[in-house]
Amino acid sequence: MLLLRILLVVFFIFAAVDACSPSDRAALLSFKAALKEPYLGIFNSWTGDSCCGGWYGVRCDPETLKVTDISLRGESEDPIFEKAGRTGYMTGSISPEICKLDRLTILVIADWKGISGEIPKCLTKLSHLRVLDLVGNKISGEIPSDIGNLNRLTVLNLVENAISGTIPASIVNIGGLMHLDLRNNQISGEIPSNFGKLEMLSRALLSRNKLSGSIPTSVTKMYRLADLDLSMNGISGLIPANIGNMPVLSTLNLDSNRISGEIPPTLISNGGLGILNLSRNGLEGQIPDVFCPDSYFMALDLSFNALKGPIPNSLSSAKFVGHLDLSHNHLCGSIPIGSPFDHLEASSFTNNDCLCGNPLRTC
Repeated sequence: MLLLRILLVVFFIFAAVDACSPSDRAALLSFKAALKEPYLGIFNSWTGDSCCGGWYGVRCDPETLKVTDISLRGESEDPIFEKAGRTGYMTGSISPEICKLDRLTILVIADWKGISGEIPKCLTKLSHLRVLDLVGNKISGEIPSDIGNLNRLTVLNLVENAISGTIPASIVNIGGLMHLDLRNNQISGEIPSNFGKLEMLSRALLSRNKLSGSIPTSVTKMYRLADLDLSMNGISGLIPANIGNMPVLSTLNLDSNRISGEIPPTLISNGGLGILNLSRNGLEGQIPDVFCPDSYFMALDLSFNALKGPIPNSLSSAKFVGHLDLSHNHLCGSIPIGSPFDHLEASSFTNNDCLCGNPLRTC
């Protein structure tokens, strides 16, 4: 009898550990009901009362037994995917019932290709949310206007959806945001003028949208920003003069916009900038002759602009230049001799006014 009592106590302890609150379980089941995953059967485990132990992609706080993580990724190395030999496909929408998971910190519903509908506006009430990753779906509508209420958010990833509207002004209130990726959507309007308030941001990836207006000068105050990609939009105006003084900026992609004016010398003299793409804009003036021995460009693309004058001789002093494209401008004069010019092909210099020298025609 004693042994039986011990076994019963152990059973109920483990049952309690795996159980989750009835309200969280109900919210998860409503979330599941709005989705259809026909191939992998990942929701087959979402049965019984033990949503904290064995429900695929769900994790709970071991003390409160409240759901903290939902991580469902359609491109995964999980054995379920490997055994099926395919990536996931899911249709349906994200039910607002998910907002009843009031301790949720991580929400990843990514790479399912067929999930549509809008981002539930009530998500902005999840005050504990740190990661919101909805990449690779067909989600439409706008980013909730009060997204700035998520003051603990560190990652906002909405890449490759059909999201429209503007970047909400309130986004600058997310003081701890480190990673912002809105690429490949239909977002329009201007970048908020006080975008530089996002002082913790290290990556701002906004390419392949319909953004307009100019690059906010406040961006130059973002001392942690390493990667800024605004390419393939309709951005106009000048490049902020101090953008090259940003201390950790290593990648700047501004290609395929309507940017005008001259190239700020600080962009060329910044020894930490490894990728600079300013191609397919309306840049004028000369290429600043301020390259230095610290210059280390894995890629430098200034093609398809209206640049004139000679190729700067100081470019020969650069420590390294991997890919260089100066084609389709109005450059003139002799191509400098030596590195990096001795390993470049003619395509790097074609369609200029009067460039000559190796690898083009002899001067």
